[in-house]
Amino acid sequence: MTEKAMKKNAFIFDEKYCVDTFRLLTETDSTTGYCEPIQSVLRKLLEDLDCPYIQTRKGGIIADLGGEGNSLCVTAHLDDIGLMVRKINPDGTLNVCPVGGLHADYAMMENVRIRTRDGSCFTGSVCRTPGSVHVTENELKEPADYRKNVCVLLDLDVASPSDVQAYGITTGDIVALEPRFTRSGGYLKSHFVDDKAAVAILLTVIRALKQSGASLSRHVYFYFACYEEIGHGTAWLPDGICDMIAVDIAPTGPDQTSDEHKVTIFCKDSRFPYHWELTNELRKTAVDAGINFVMDIFTPHYGTDCDGSIVAGHDIRHAAIGFGCANSHGYERTHVDGLRNTYSLLLAYLML
Repeated sequence: MTEKAMKKNAFIFDEKYCVDTFRLLTETDSTTGYCEPIQSVLRKLLEDLDCPYIQTRKGGIIADLGGEGNSLCVTAHLDDIGLMVRKINPDGTLNVCPVGGLHADYAMMENVRIRTRDGSCFTGSVCRTPGSVHVTENELKEPADYRKNVCVLLDLDVASPSDVQAYGITTGDIVALEPRFTRSGGYLKSHFVDDKAAVAILLTVIRALKQSGASLSRHVYFYFACYEEIGHGTAWLPDGICDMIAVDIAPTGPDQTSDEHKVTIFCKDSRFPYHWELTNELRKTAVDAGINFVMDIFTPHYGTDCDGSIVAGHDIRHAAIGFGCANSHGYERTHVDGLRNTYSLLLAYLML
């Protein structure tokens, strides 16, 4: 095989690496604010790829892909939505509140892991209270509400606050949903497709660039943020960033053009339109490369880390792309085709 052919072959989407990495990331709890374990996993993955990085004080990890001038920052986030212990109920169950946009209906009946401040881990499940249709049918007709009728039932023999406290469980502990990752044909189903599938795509791009030995025409950073779900993941940026592209889910729905098999180029989210010229550059790249894409708008409850950077006052052009994703912030689903097309668009834009 010639050197040119080897370089071209290196750019082919490595589906196995991407999906395996996505699954590995989902298996690591990273509810917003509890991110050290996922940071450790990511550091190891970057070291395996021989990619230099720095870690911010807040916890984000910024990989430096090299290149000179006109710096571009591509971001995907490591943090997940989840729950936090608000108080211990008199019967030994846990009253919880959401961290990020986890609706009570989407948390219901999920298995969870409780991460305590001393490093212990306990299991449980999110339940209605009272919680048996055979004896509380009328109560179960009421809307699920964390403050009124939702609790975490611990897999422990506890019946009082003192019983629970004896295990070191208390207010402020993290409650992380089990991801339930599964693959059915090309479909990938899991909690936290948002945004660990995007992180896997970025790592797959790094791997392809390393294997090809290709040089970049501009300085490129990949920023893996840890507070996107609450709006300030990339409020701080390295000096000199000119452009920023967020890679995130593109929610599907009846008013949307996004498709699980395609990459979406975002026109606008619930806060701002994306930068006209940068968005057009991405669109032209997709057209020229024959990539299966759509344009879409996301309102009323969607944003990316680009928004936080803009609000923080950074003078940047900003854009966003991502794979179509069903059931956002619930038990999410996407297709490997969507990952492939997102990878192809990002890589094609980096190689301009």
